[in-house]
Amino acid sequence: MDKFSYVNATSLKQVTSLLSDSGWGEVMMIAGGTDLLSELKEYIETPKTLINLKTLPGMDSITADASGLKIGALATVADIAMHPTIQHHYTVLAQAAASVATPQIRNVGTLGGNLCQRPRCWYYRDETVNCLKKGGDICYAIDGLSKYHAIFGGDPVYIVHPSDIAPALIALNASLRIAGPEGEKTLKVEEFFTLPAANPFRENVLEPNEIVVEVQVPQPKPDTKSFYLKAREKGAPDFALASVAGVFEMMGKTCQAANVVLGGVAPAPWRSAEAETALTGKMINEAVSMNAGAEAVKDAEPMNDNAYKVTLAQNLISRTAMMAVS
Repeated sequence: MDKFSYVNATSLKQVTSLLSDSGWGEVMMIAGGTDLLSELKEYIETPKTLINLKTLPGMDSITADASGLKIGALATVADIAMHPTIQHHYTVLAQAAASVATPQIRNVGTLGGNLCQRPRCWYYRDETVNCLKKGGDICYAIDGLSKYHAIFGGDPVYIVHPSDIAPALIALNASLRIAGPEGEKTLKVEEFFTLPAANPFRENVLEPNEIVVEVQVPQPKPDTKSFYLKAREKGAPDFALASVAGVFEMMGKTCQAANVVLGGVAPAPWRSAEAETALTGKMINEAVSMNAGAEAVKDAEPMNDNAYKVTLAQNLISRTAMMAVS
């Protein structure tokens, strides 16, 4: 790990100013540090200055009212998972947060950090490999080991986005409040993430001098049910092989509207319009739920080692839909 200076942030204006006055990657932000510190140790990032965001006041709050939910970017993953209102009214978000890593990591990891974390691809994380994601010429997963890589949207980089919380927020139609040197803006979480075809070096559209401040989630309609299912390789806490966030507006056993977002299968959280169409307006039963899963994966493009993800994603969608009528 290279040496760096350390600044305790006192205001958003100070943070965006420090970021604006530096070159790309020279000044970086740190909150929980569960992802960034490993990148520093592996020399993937070599900033000259780290800005400690934990000293910013008020950015770890969680508030809920009749209009919806507001969560500060510094709220911990554990606080989100254990919040009674989130568990009751935004169940998919609580379940997704509870599935993240270990209790120790959930206690220090933040909402903003979970959304902005970098990929876990073993080629990207290897400091001796100059892959396409780091400015090289090759995505080594194409001809190499691709067990954990993308089956959707991968060209030319086949990483998968590691966030569990992001699919849940997209399924809940959440938005981000982002601060920059010119002020604040609001962006849909779904629009925050980007695919490698647009920019192979980034996973989101956050500018180098911007910071995620808050997540805003609208209140779900009455009779909405939501769930997060995650398949892992082992029983111990791990990243998703595939996951699904499902939000269903129900009238009895009939689905009035559905939001279905997959995780662990693409370089960004992957919304399945096909599954949503297959469920909307239908009385949910086993045949309908299985068809929704099949529709979701009909355009999947598995690699040499990850065809199992196609079946996994299909079955997770089917199970999630059936939970809405159980």
